[in-house]
Amino acid sequence: MRTFVSLILLALLSAASPSHGAERFDYQLKPRQIAPDTWFVEGRRESFSKTNGGNIVNVAFIVTDEGVVLFDTGPSRRFGEQLRLAIASVTDKPLVRVFNSHAHPDHFLGNQAFADVPLSALAGTAAQIRQNGDSFATSLYDLTGDWMRGTEVAPPGEVQRAERETIGGHRLRFLAFEGHTGADLVMLDETTGVLFAGDLVFYQRALTTPQTPGLGHWRDELEQLAQLDYRLLLPGHGPLDSERAAIGQMLDYLAWIDATLSRAATLGLTMTEVMALPIDPRFAAISLTRYEFGRSVAHLYPGYEEAAF
Repeated sequence: MRTFVSLILLALLSAASPSHGAERFDYQLKPRQIAPDTWFVEGRRESFSKTNGGNIVNVAFIVTDEGVVLFDTGPSRRFGEQLRLAIASVTDKPLVRVFNSHAHPDHFLGNQAFADVPLSALAGTAAQIRQNGDSFATSLYDLTGDWMRGTEVAPPGEVQRAERETIGGHRLRFLAFEGHTGADLVMLDETTGVLFAGDLVFYQRALTTPQTPGLGHWRDELEQLAQLDYRLLLPGHGPLDSERAAIGQMLDYLAWIDATLSRAATLGLTMTEVMALPIDPRFAAISLTRYEFGRSVAHLYPGYEEAAF
């Protein structure tokens, strides 16, 4: 049943844009309860396009006794506004905290819709957003078109340090990692056992590597993550993991990429030759493997070549 707050937000959005536009640019966000007080909005396992409007990212929220805690805000102002509507369809409680897991555009460009809520990220993430946010937004305009209309960069205003904090009866533990972008926030709800992993973990969707400090570094941190006491893992992309399978898949895939690029550099293969190498059959069912492998070669192979000679 739609709440009073959601009706107000819906009226505001309807007044701001024609009905045919609202229908065309509907992200169709459907929160799914996956644990006590915990809701998951799963994105598509695709790359950015004008068809999906950048809805390729997972976001999640906890309805605590004090109010709603949101982890990531999506790829656009429009997504953020529709996410607020989706949250309001679940609860009348106010938003009390918002976190950005890292500085990739699909995770923070919805921040505008939450300007009235304390918004936190790691210091490194905030710095990256200030430095690269405008170029990221421009790139998403090019890739997704008018889904991005009106979107502006809104950096987080508060620094989140790795620590524990209780919000509305939920004991939240925050961990600072670096493997994906150099500044990657992970949140563990120790009350429910849900691990909000952000893009430190991809599952059934090939990982992206444009800012990683190194695949070995990423793997070391995943080994640390695997030691945590959690019941469900919510990856930044892909389905929720209730069987503790996602981290193992990540470790296996990262080891394969590392070994493949090392061997190719030793053999003196060109970047074009490396991009044409076959994908290991173990990863054939993972979405976008060929596409992301090519991008990873472009990002990482020059470093392997330099190390080999």
